[in-house]
Amino acid sequence: MSDRDPQTYAIIGAAMNVHTELGKGFLESVYQEALAIEFRTQGIPFEREVKLPVFYKGQVLATSFRVDFICYGEVVVELKAQKAIGGPDEAQVLNYLRASNLGRGLLLNFGETSLKHVRFVN
Repeated sequence: MSDRDPQTYAIIGAAMNVHTELGKGFLESVYQEALAIEFRTQGIPFEREVKLPVFYKGQVLATSFRVDFICYGEVVVELKAQKAIGGPDEAQVLNYLRASNLGRGLLLNFGETSLKHVRFVN
């Protein structure tokens, strides 16, 4: 796994550290702040709360997306703190990938007993 995609492996590892330390039950914003600290500690480059424009027929719409993190300049990372994740959450990450033209994404859910992660390739 790590040989094929060391960047997403490192991101998931950082998220697992946060989940191990905090467990489930906090708001998403708590996990986001803790994960930013963990990224810094591990030397994972990231941007937080990145605004992604949406285009329609070549024109930028007033509505935009705001992704939780972009790591390594190329991996979209969306956090959740829910009992379970499903289709709408996955569609959200796929839309972020299309809007950003980035190739990989991670959906991380801190709301379950164990960290749940789903990888996406655009």
